Amino acid sequence: DRIPEPSGGISKFIVDLMRLRAIQITAVAAVLLALMQVGRLITREQPSFKEPAATVGYATVDKLETRNKQVAATNAPPSFGALGKSDSRRADEATTFATGSTAPQNVPVPAAKSSAQPEKKVPSAEIVRTIVPGWNESIAEGYATSPETATVSSSVNRKLIRNAEVELEITRFHDAIQKITALTNEEHGYVATTSSEKQANGKLKGQVVVKVLPENLDRFLQKIRGLGELKNQTLGTEDVTKAYFDTESRLKNARVMEQRLIDMLKKKSDDINDLLQVEKELGRVREQIEQMQGELKYWDSQVQFATVTIQLSEKDMEEPAAFLLKERAQLALYAPDVEKIYNKSLASPKTQIKNAQLDRDNSGRVSARISMLIAPEEGDAQIAHVKTMGRVENFQVQTERVAQGGSGMSENARTKRDKVELNMTISREEQEQAFQETSLRIRTSAVDGKAKELRNLAEKQSGRIRSSTFSRDPDGREFANVSLRVPMKNYNALMQSLGALGKVENVSVQRQDRTGAQFDEANAPADMSIQVYSQGNIVSSETGLIATLRNTLGQGAAALTWSLRMIGVALAFLAPWAIALAAIIWVVRRVVHAGAGRGD
Repeated sequence: DRIPEPSGGISKFIVDLMRLRAIQITAVAAVLLALMQVGRLITREQPSFKEPAATVGYATVDKLETRNKQVAATNAPPSFGALGKSDSRRADEATTFATGSTAPQNVPVPAAKSSAQPEKKVPSAEIVRTIVPGWNESIAEGYATSPETATVSSSVNRKLIRNAEVELEITRFHDAIQKITALTNEEHGYVATTSSEKQANGKLKGQVVVKVLPENLDRFLQKIRGLGELKNQTLGTEDVTKAYFDTESRLKNARVMEQRLIDMLKKKSDDINDLLQVEKELGRVREQIEQMQGELKYWDSQVQFATVTIQLSEKDMEEPAAFLLKERAQLALYAPDVEKIYNKSLASPKTQIKNAQLDRDNSGRVSARISMLIAPEEGDAQIAHVKTMGRVENFQVQTERVAQGGSGMSENARTKRDKVELNMTISREEQEQAFQETSLRIRTSAVDGKAKELRNLAEKQSGRIRSSTFSRDPDGREFANVSLRVPMKNYNALMQSLGALGKVENVSVQRQDRTGAQFDEANAPADMSIQVYSQGNIVSSETGLIATLRNTLGQGAAALTWSLRMIGVALAFLAPWAIALAAIIWVVRRVVHAGAGRGD
């Protein structure tokens, strides 16, 4: 019998379906479309659509030409109704007028003036404003550039502003002023301003501004050079021709615009808002006219006369009149009573306190900072008195020689001492950092007695005990830790005397390197940490045969008890292992005997 082959089912149906050409084309198109969408998602590209050719604020060339022809054909006078609807257009026109540019080419001029001119096309890339008949015609007609002011021809005189700056060193200031005035009158000019200033050393310096005719400027500069030593001279020319005639053209257009606005006000209108807007625009135009008239007048005055600025200074201007000697001193003071020295310094009648501050932290430590001024004649004596109040550290003196009335050098200038400034910090002695630190051990038999002898030795060497402790351990060893501070000048003597207390061991010395300031090494503090200790005794130091036997028997019993205790601990630890080993041996022997019985 033949076994029927199983049908493919859904998979076979899909394979047969994919063999069709239409299905294959559709599948390929779907895959390509899916790939395009995935690419857009990855690059975040938005689908682009073509916008209409005409947008808000823009116009094509054909529409623009048609609208310009319609506006040119309309010659009706401007209406106030159109004025009320063109606020935004007036803002743009005001901007065009302020910048001095002419009206756009697409705005037509009246028929009487534009009949002979060909019509110009606006390039398609330019941004074009929307033109409304009425108000825009008046604006365009007012802003239209007349042929007379289109371009400044080469035959027109150029507008040049000439100016010069001269720096002279003279002998006498007032004589130079008189000579400059006389030379200015000879060149048909005038002196505009004069200023002078007297220095601390008695010298004068100042400035003179004169106006002369431009054609006489070079000759005038040659004359004033003979008044003294020429230090510097600058000559410049500014060409304002283009700006001048541009402003003049804008002024003419603004006046035309002013007249048109006046004509609009003379016409009757029932709309009050239109009249107010016309008056507002007229005020703005008149303000522009006044501003441009002022600019033209200023340029005319600058062109008519050349400006010469003359800087005058007498010789030896930098010579100082005197020298001021300033001294600044600083030090750190260490004393047992900070508050007492602080109050004493504040109460001194020979000092002027600039700043004083007393600080106290949470642990009770007190420190102070004082800044004072001392009279020059009392400076040295007062600083020496401060040094006697405690131990001085980091004493520095800075001297500065400051010139008054100049920055140069002078042999004849007198020297004057200023008040001496003293800045000091006050702290307790234990807050001072040690210049040298030493640690050592002394082995001896009687710790308590040797520790007392150590204190006495430190006091003889002007030392001070900072801390002292005593302890004894169960083995009978005794320890005495002593911390003391001694001046460096007595350090070596104290170290030599320590040998009498016992064997000195483990000596360690650390020393700081202090530079950059005056340092009193002899009185600098040296810290010493000393440990006096003894070795434990196997037999007590008590005397007597009975006491010795008792202590020996007691120690032997204690040693025997300790040995028995250790043996018990060992048995307790080894017992489980011994039992386990015995059990294993018994089981093995039972197994061996059982095997031997079966063999028999």
